[in-house]
Amino acid sequence: MIPKWKKWLSYLFELHVESTSSEYNPHIYVSIRKGRYQLSTANAIYSYGDLYTNFSNTFDVFDWDKFDAKDVLLLGLGLGSIPFMLEQKYRQKNHYTAVEIDEEVIDLAYRYVLSDLESSVEMIAADAAIAVHQFQPSSYDLICVDVFEDDEVPPAFESTVFLEQVKSLLKPNGVLLFNRLAATDSDCTKSEAFFKTIFHKIFPDACLLGVEGNYMLVSPAIAIGEVPANFN
Repeated sequence: MIPKWKKWLSYLFELHVESTSSEYNPHIYVSIRKGRYQLSTANAIYSYGDLYTNFSNTFDVFDWDKFDAKDVLLLGLGLGSIPFMLEQKYRQKNHYTAVEIDEEVIDLAYRYVLSDLESSVEMIAADAAIAVHQFQPSSYDLICVDVFEDDEVPPAFESTVFLEQVKSLLKPNGVLLFNRLAATDSDCTKSEAFFKTIFHKIFPDACLLGVEGNYMLVSPAIAIGEVPANFN
């Protein structure tokens, strides 16, 4: 829990909390900004509470009356922004299985965010591209892929084999969210090509949403409600 005085100050300027490193991330930085814990690396923001807008903007247009996510698989954890915002903002108390390769990130997530949540979170320290082959088919209502090495999606997560396996883990009415960068023209070109040539072939009912410097690939598209005309 963030002390009130730090929360107030963080609306004026970013407050440093902790810096660390690991074999996967040479620079890991925890700070408080606008009353939320933020996890950053040298070139990317990995987590930012309910202001982690790539996911929060997507959840804003979900049709929550029709979608009930009880079992959630997180591939990539950050500080736990997804379970935090689903519980705090969208009143969803779910069971989470979180796969994160970096044990330092797992430790930070538990200490700063997850220990304050009511939702149960089972954390697995493993390579998510390998771990997905160990889970039972048709197990999850919602799968969120949020895996980066600094500001790049590792190639293993762009493979047909990985996507086919993830698809097999979804329940019949399950939803997949795949976070992609779209901050530069190069990012957009890469993400759009991935969506059109690989992702869309495996998930033909998917759509691509622009979410403030990122693309969110959503399958099935019916999972979202009406998208505002100015949505970005």
